[in-house]
Amino acid sequence: MAKKVNFQVSNVITVRGITGFMKRRVTPYGTGAKVTCPKEFLGKTTYLIITDERWDDGNE
Repeated sequence: MAKKVNFQVSNVITVRGITGFMKRRVTPYGTGAKVTCPKEFLGKTTYLIITDERWDDGNE
């Protein structure tokens, strides 16, 4: 059974000490979803920010 994740709703977020950021597409993975990122970030702390913006891959 999948674990339920606590979700916090916010309009503003402030984060310090950012090395960089990436914009990625959320894709299906089994009964859930995933976001792919480079393995150089394995073991690092990550933040996934969900927006209302729909993904546009330019093929529409």
